[in-house]
This record gives sequence, structure tokens and C-alpha cells, in this order.
Amino acid sequence: MNQNDSKYYSISKVAKILNLINEKNGKLNTHTLRFWEKNFKQIRPKIFSGKRRLYNSSDIEILKKIKYLLKEKGMTLRGAKKILNDDKSDLDEMNNTYIKTKKNFKSRIKKISKLINKLKDK
Repeated sequence: MNQNDSKYYSISKVAKILNLINEKNGKLNTHTLRFWEKNFKQIRPKIFSGKRRLYNSSDIEILKKIKYLLKEKGMTLRGAKKILNDDKSDLDEMNNTYIKTKKNFKSRIKKISKLINKLKDK
């Protein structure tokens, strides 16, 4: 365990770190962290009396991955859980696969549009 693991952060500080801020009223979306905590067994903050939650740096790293998968990749909870539960999964590798798929998709669209234009010309 490294020295950073001994440092703990409040739920509001973690929400700020992850930029979980409601765009309409500017308040922190701490409820999102509590929701993710219930749905992802990898997140285990220390909970003290009064239900105060304190997260360590490894919790924050997992939360960053969850946010990336759900908010930026648009994955479902089920899909994100599957990736996080897979020990062999590497988000960088997944990102490369995503990029390759996107390029492949674009080339297919170009081929299809060429075929459509040929059909229109006939």
C-alpha cells in the first residue's frame, strides 16, 4: 500500500474531482456516487457514524473508470460492470478497439453511399 492510499476524501471532494456537477443549479451530484457505490462492488468507501463516506485514491480511480464507461462511452451499467469485473480488461485496449470499429464503420458508410449514388445514376 502506498502513501496515497492512506489519504481519504469526502464525497463532495470526490464529486468535484470527477466533475459531477449539476449544470442547471451548480450543485454537486453526490447522489451519483452513492448510486454507483450500490451498483459496483469495487467501490468500498469507509462509512462512519452519520453515514459520512470517505474514499481513498483506489476508490477514486475506479470511479473515474466508471464515469468514463458510463458518461463518455455511453455504456449501460451492465456493460460497465462486465468490463470492470473482467480482470483481463484494459480500458486503453478497449479504446483502441473502439477507434478501429469507428474507422471501420466510417469506411462502410462511404462504400454504401457510393453504391447508393451508383444506383441513383442508373
